[in-house]
Amino acid sequence: MASKTPAYPVVGSEVAPAGVATAVISVRDVIHRYGERTALDGVSFDVRPAELFGLLGPNGSGKTTLFRILSTLMVPVGGHATIMGSDVARDPNRVRRHIGVVFQAQSIDVKLTAAENLMHQGHLYGLHGASLKARILEMLNRVGLADRASEKAETFSGGMQRRLELAKGLLHHPSVLLLDEPTTGLDPGARRDLWQYLAILRDEEHVTVIVTTHLMEEAERCDRLAILNEGKVVALGTPNDLKHEIGGDVILLDAKDATSLARRISERFHVDAQEMQGKVRLERESGHRFITDVVEAFPGEIDAISVSKPTLEDVFIHRTGHRFWTEGGEGAEQ
Repeated sequence: MASKTPAYPVVGSEVAPAGVATAVISVRDVIHRYGERTALDGVSFDVRPAELFGLLGPNGSGKTTLFRILSTLMVPVGGHATIMGSDVARDPNRVRRHIGVVFQAQSIDVKLTAAENLMHQGHLYGLHGASLKARILEMLNRVGLADRASEKAETFSGGMQRRLELAKGLLHHPSVLLLDEPTTGLDPGARRDLWQYLAILRDEEHVTVIVTTHLMEEAERCDRLAILNEGKVVALGTPNDLKHEIGGDVILLDAKDATSLARRISERFHVDAQEMQGKVRLERESGHRFITDVVEAFPGEIDAISVSKPTLEDVFIHRTGHRFWTEGGEGAEQ
């Protein structure tokens, strides 16, 4: 069944007109279905040179399907996508020469050494001899594994194995690096190190990076984001631009009867107050002043109050009408 998510205008950094040369990745009206279910419903956006671009969405939002299409593993049923000017469906071999891919599932052979993993990867791209050995050494140095080159990958920590995955993806000098949930299974320190390295790739190597994630704190590190929900892009722009669209403060009220209180607050103050997971949620300028009026209007009904600046979670709620994670929303990603 097609997505019910309404189409919203994007905020900041709009999709460029088709054919604009500055777009390294261009996605236009991409549609994909699994039987009767629509996984992608007219997705469009551009990614610019040396940009760290995020695809943020809950499980089932379509981001992994889109990742598979961009990495040439799937062909969309409608629309088209290009990388470095080549169509991912019509000219996948040319696209593969331009991209490095790091999948969510581990692809290294843990029974091989770090150097052996890269040697086999190099052979797949037609690299050999002294130039391949030099490139392997360069990549192991770049990801901080040169001193472990002759050790089997099974002896590495999760973070070190992920860095070896990155080295594999970058071995053939790609212009674009695609990563699907790259920090899955990593501890906080390893996650931080990975994102610092992605920023170095962008700033010093001028590699364009596109990352899928369901973690808000990771999305904050991206230059720009496409936020997906039920196969549609519901927001597109920089993290700051997206948060500024809300303006004001986000207010959450704990109450015994949140549904009734939300309705009465809406009627009395002419604001959009919603019941959400047992709380009343609303957006309001000068929230700290407004809550005084609410407490006085409904004495004894409010148990707790929080006032905060908007987050990307609030952007998602603002655009979709529901929280990022909803009941039953943590099913298999498509």
